[in-house]
Amino acid sequence: MNRILEEVIEHAKTWPLEDQQELAEYARQIEARRTGIYTISDQERMAVKKGLAEADHGQFLSEERVAESDKRHEE
Repeated sequence: MNRILEEVIEHAKTWPLEDQQELAEYARQIEARRTGIYTISDQERMAVKKGLAEADHGQFLSEERVAESDKRHEE
């Protein structure tokens, strides 16, 4: 491990938890890019479970809402 990375990790130990989690997320993204394997976070896992539960209950976005979202992404 290079010296700069070692120093950053050492300093990060004193950071607020939110900042440590942000650094960990960046590291997860780099690891996924390098390996081609994405490991889902606990927060993402909860969001997927919520979305699946909503789908199981027939709760979907309207066609109009999806079209509106698509328009915003085309610009």
